[in-house]
Amino acid sequence: STREHKSMVQKEILAEGDKETFPKAGDELSMHYVGTLKDGTEFDSSRRKGRPFVFKIGIGAVIKGWDEGVMGMSLGEKAILTVPGSEAYGPGGIPGVIPPNATLIFEVELLSIGGSASAPALGSTGGGWGCSIQ
Repeated sequence: STREHKSMVQKEILAEGDKETFPKAGDELSMHYVGTLKDGTEFDSSRRKGRPFVFKIGIGAVIKGWDEGVMGMSLGEKAILTVPGSEAYGPGGIPGVIPPNATLIFEVELLSIGGSASAPALGSTGGGWGCSIQ
């Protein structure tokens, strides 16, 4: 099989990370994010909740746009991910929160990989994955 999937997720770097430490599929990440619709309406924010979002990357635990966009971020990086509806919640959206096929804008900051902010931890365990919207 060919792996010529071109990501539809656009990334704008706001602050560079270490440019050396990148997540791998299955790594547990801790991130801050603010999610908005294209019109600026905020629909979710880990910063507002006062705690980072912890999840496993690259295994389908979050929207496709995060699995794609965050994998290219290095530790400490802060960026804006523009995620088309097809890579987010699709035609179903989330009733009352996210319209069908909505493009979503996420300001994201990669705080830690594998439970450590300085270097990936060995044998890190833990959950905290799922849809970021509760």
